[in-house]
Amino acid sequence: MKKLIPPILPDSVAPNDIQLAHSKKLLNTLIDTIHEQGGWIDFATFMNRVLYEPGLGYYVAGSTKLGTGGDFVTAPQLGNLFAKTLARAITPVLHQLSPKESVILELGAGSGQLAYDLLLALFDCGQLPQRYVILDVSPELKDRQQALLSRLPQHINTHIEWISRWPAQFDGVLIANEVLDAFAVHRVERRSEGWVEWGVSIHENELVEEERELTNQELMKYLPPINIDYLPYMTEINLSAMALMKNVADSLNEGRAYFIDYGFPEREFYHPQRATGTLMCHYRHYAHTNPLCLLGLQDITSHVDFTAVARAAKQEGLVVKDYATQAQFLLNHGLIDCLSAPTIDMNMDGLRQSQEINMLMSPAEMGELFKVLVLGRGEEENSALIQLGLI
Repeated sequence: MKKLIPPILPDSVAPNDIQLAHSKKLLNTLIDTIHEQGGWIDFATFMNRVLYEPGLGYYVAGSTKLGTGGDFVTAPQLGNLFAKTLARAITPVLHQLSPKESVILELGAGSGQLAYDLLLALFDCGQLPQRYVILDVSPELKDRQQALLSRLPQHINTHIEWISRWPAQFDGVLIANEVLDAFAVHRVERRSEGWVEWGVSIHENELVEEERELTNQELMKYLPPINIDYLPYMTEINLSAMALMKNVADSLNEGRAYFIDYGFPEREFYHPQRATGTLMCHYRHYAHTNPLCLLGLQDITSHVDFTAVARAAKQEGLVVKDYATQAQFLLNHGLIDCLSAPTIDMNMDGLRQSQEINMLMSPAEMGELFKVLVLGRGEEENSALIQLGLI
């Protein structure tokens, strides 16, 4: 059993009384659930509740999440270069499909900024899809998306729609930018005597971490290769990401699926430096490792094991078309050609573009940590499989 120490937050970002009351309400709900479940719930159940509990969870309760006034920043918030380059990547895919049937399905569209800039870029190159479909579980983010996308010209806006459940079938492009990291994960630990699973229990009316013998048969299918020389080793298993691969395989007839997120291939994911796992919490741009505090107020994420995701996708009949760092993917698809023409005077637009390029491309920022996994049908790309350690 482990009782975690709350992070020390600057006064400028400390939650107010209303936020603390909200968090307390979610805590009480969790305590009731844990009692009902016999005193312990696995970490995935806990994470799913604190992120998605109706009316209380982080992603569904209405707090500002994205941008300088939120908890974290994603690539689309930096400017339009990410969207413009992504448009260049997916244009050939859309071109091969019937214009009257092509669909872009975006999962977890955030503020709607990626959809906004991507649709403008696709219209400019004559590849506007017949439908741009958004599937998002957050009512607050859906409202923000609708407010922003309503500002698009009518001839573009009419192509957008929101859905509440996974589509049965579609031809086109699936986009999931920083979605897999937001799925609830199980936490497991390899010890010399075997595997245990970590979850959440209650001690003196407070949440604590507590391990139990690993008995979940589904988890056992995905236990990673941990080097016996550096035990104990804590890590995460993202069963929801594996399940998503089945959904994609069942519904995507023709086209591509693009997953952009931070993570590693298997050989780097299970590194001695990550022996305590990759779980991180984000609150007002302050990162820490205590998921048991600030309930409903902070984001909880984990890095993606891209090899495990690709392996699950292959088992469902999809093939790997590409795997690259974000920096390499953007360069390969014409980021340089999307830049504004240089001027003699460095104005504010030029400065912002320079800062955006640095965030997107620098190894110290998103360039190396973020990866792009592209799945589809047909021939596999052997170089991508080699990068993922699948051949």
